[in-house]
Amino acid sequence: MIDLLESRDKIDKIDMEIVRLFEKRMKICEDVAEYKIATGKKVLDAERERQKLKALRGRAHGEFNQLGIQELFEQIMAISRKRQYQLLTEHGVEDEEKLEMVDFLPLNNVTVVFQGVEGAYSYAAMREYFDDDIKSFHVKTWRDAMEAVVEGKADYGVLPIENSTAGIVAGIYDLLTEYDLNIVGEQIISPRHVLLGLPEASLEDIRCVYSHSQALAQCSKYLEAHPEWRTQEMENTAGSAKKVREDGDITQASIASRQAGELYGLKVLAENICSNDKNATRFVIVSKKPIYVKDANKISVFFELYHESGTLYHMLSHIIYNGLNMTKIESRPIPGKNWQYRFFVDFEGNLQDSAVKNALRGIEAEADRMRILGNY
Repeated sequence: MIDLLESRDKIDKIDMEIVRLFEKRMKICEDVAEYKIATGKKVLDAERERQKLKALRGRAHGEFNQLGIQELFEQIMAISRKRQYQLLTEHGVEDEEKLEMVDFLPLNNVTVVFQGVEGAYSYAAMREYFDDDIKSFHVKTWRDAMEAVVEGKADYGVLPIENSTAGIVAGIYDLLTEYDLNIVGEQIISPRHVLLGLPEASLEDIRCVYSHSQALAQCSKYLEAHPEWRTQEMENTAGSAKKVREDGDITQASIASRQAGELYGLKVLAENICSNDKNATRFVIVSKKPIYVKDANKISVFFELYHESGTLYHMLSHIIYNGLNMTKIESRPIPGKNWQYRFFVDFEGNLQDSAVKNALRGIEAEADRMRILGNY
């Protein structure tokens, strides 16, 4: 039987030698970075890395060790690249600025578009975020809102992006990749859904409940307690209240805000119907101008990856190695590319921070596609 302590001592000595060689290798990588800085050569040489990995894997014995060597050196090479990205920033090698820093966002005497009608939660988010002297108008769909900002009909658009109960608003994520707009702010509100009906209606009369899909999802437990009711999705909550008022049918009800009920002359049939009493919805403010305020502290990006093992880990490691706090990650399928996904990541920081510059430099260099959605 082997001596365990003796084996551990041998491993410790080998590990110390690995550390010594690792640091020696990293010093040479810094020399390589100096050369690349001087010549303008890119940090990532994907073809050389593939050839080197193939050669190193061939030096190992047995399939398990071959896989281990490939994984080990993939990580060593990725770490080397991250150090080189840091050195580029330290030497003042700047990428082209994607967004312009401003002291503040103009929030008065502007035009704002929101999806829905007055009384919708998008309208409430707009009133919370902007000054009172704005001009505003509403449109039917989120795409219409995006188009209005792109065409210059509105300075800003207000769009719901996620809810703490029902999750992300997938359509907004997809539209953010389609339109070249920038997130310049966010507003969180706490929807207080109520069940609205005609003044003469009672709960016993109700047979159909209208609302936006998110509101229906947020009140799913309440609705499940009434299996005799059918539900029907509409484009927004306030619009569902308006429909109930216009149809004049006592069997219809709407899930919307109390303010929408007051606006359309409806009666509250039930309160506190949301499944989560801490329900909150996050709205983003989008602009055509590529700007961010100097004290912005959240960054949103999306990126697409080559369909290879480990690519997502390598992207996220740029955030980890630079000491940044990732607050959110979502994925959406890429149209026309079955089983390939586009990733949306939020992390804390400002575009002027060196750590942020390092992380974004690495992600942009190694992703198939990357865009900063905003710093706000």
